Amino acid sequence: MENLVNILNAWIWSPVLVYLCLGAGLFFSILTRFVQVRHFKEMLRLLFHRQSSEEGISSFQALSVALSGRVGMGNIAGVAAAIGFGGPGAVFWMWMVAFLGASTAYVESTLAQIYKESDRGQYRGGPAYYLEKFLGSKAYGVVFALAAIVACGLFLPGVQANGVVNAVAMVFGEGDLVNTSFGSIGTNRLVGTGVILVILGLIIFGGIKRIAKVAEVAVPFMALGYIIMALLIVFINIEQVPTLVGMIFGDAFTAQAGFGAAIGWGVKRGVYSNEAGQGTGPHAAAAAEVAHPAQQGLVQAFSVYVDTLFVCSATAFMILITGQYNIQGTLEAGQFLVQNVAADTVINGPAFTQMAVSSVFGSFGNVFVAIAVFFFAFTTILAYYYIAETNVAYLTRTLRSESALFWIKVIIMIAVAYGSINSAGYIWAIGDIGVGLMAWLNIVGILIVFFIGKPTIKALRDYEAQQKAGVSQFTFDPKKLGIKNATFWEDRLKNK
Repeated sequence: MENLVNILNAWIWSPVLVYLCLGAGLFFSILTRFVQVRHFKEMLRLLFHRQSSEEGISSFQALSVALSGRVGMGNIAGVAAAIGFGGPGAVFWMWMVAFLGASTAYVESTLAQIYKESDRGQYRGGPAYYLEKFLGSKAYGVVFALAAIVACGLFLPGVQANGVVNAVAMVFGEGDLVNTSFGSIGTNRLVGTGVILVILGLIIFGGIKRIAKVAEVAVPFMALGYIIMALLIVFINIEQVPTLVGMIFGDAFTAQAGFGAAIGWGVKRGVYSNEAGQGTGPHAAAAAEVAHPAQQGLVQAFSVYVDTLFVCSATAFMILITGQYNIQGTLEAGQFLVQNVAADTVINGPAFTQMAVSSVFGSFGNVFVAIAVFFFAFTTILAYYYIAETNVAYLTRTLRSESALFWIKVIIMIAVAYGSINSAGYIWAIGDIGVGLMAWLNIVGILIVFFIGKPTIKALRDYEAQQKAGVSQFTFDPKKLGIKNATFWEDRLKNK
């Protein structure tokens, strides 16, 4: 099974997808005239709009839910893996995919708003919805929905849960070993798994409103605390910053692990972390109550900056400035191009980050990173659940089956339990398959949508025209813009 997973992973994450992610970001950046730069001030203004409704959550809550999905193990363990396999230059490519990916996030999130629906008392939308409504192909929407359910309901939660229990084990130890059908498992690992499952169940059975309320408190708190810790470590080692920056930019093109490795790992972990183009962020974007679709597109573009340019950079600087990392060689297993820490240190995990903080703050470092991992990973599991639920709702919207929504809750809790007690490398590989499948389907889909009708460009121009006119209340008329099948917005205008 593990060999099959590795083969699928290598095929899905071929260089074609790596360059497709970068290419799509560059393409949308040029066509939107670098919306991620021109409207930066507007992004900040929109962040704090807290207007919600009975059906929709506020823009800030939607941002928090999307960030809870973007800010996860990819920001701690994923950055460590990018450095460990691709060298310091991989960090540069993570920055590049974030900068360019912000425009992709604008496009996919604006599409989610344009083609969202009101379903069972709440707004729902995402790639399955906009691919069906715009392309008129339910088959494409169904394929994406199935991929999202398998990825976010089965594959990806295990990655996050595995990181949580590994961090707990590094702080408290494994505890007494207990023989199970999965092998010998430490009691501390089992207790950690149980705690995660109980809290997860209490939240997800409360729906998107409860998830949003938890996310809008937990996400800003955890991200700010993590960045402050990184700034303290950088300040203590401030004299090393010029050398560090030079190493990142220099190795981006002449990487110790090879030019291809730096790009490959930087882009792969960048896409995994910030999720731009992956098709996950649009689900939360569609749930927001906004006056114009472009508003939520701009907010979600900013979330990519928060994830990679702030949080991922915090991890990278902590690891690199303290020298707590190895770089795996490409010739032989166990051979290192750079070895600063023990050879048996797990690269695909939070170990490098924990060692970096501990090198400055002692044993507190392990505890701090364990707490950060818990919040990062746990809130990501919440986001994954919501994505899986939304796609189950898409597949069953004509049946309005409540039992299907119940079973996806049960399935994701089983996936979390399974991921908690299995090896990190295997679980990461499964997660990569899920990310890759969704990225392929979504990026190809939004490119087709763009070439056929350009609805996101029309929405952006309309929003900019209303900005220039100084309107007091933004409106969105899809028919006037030549955008078809945006039934939610058509009905809203009729009701007004």
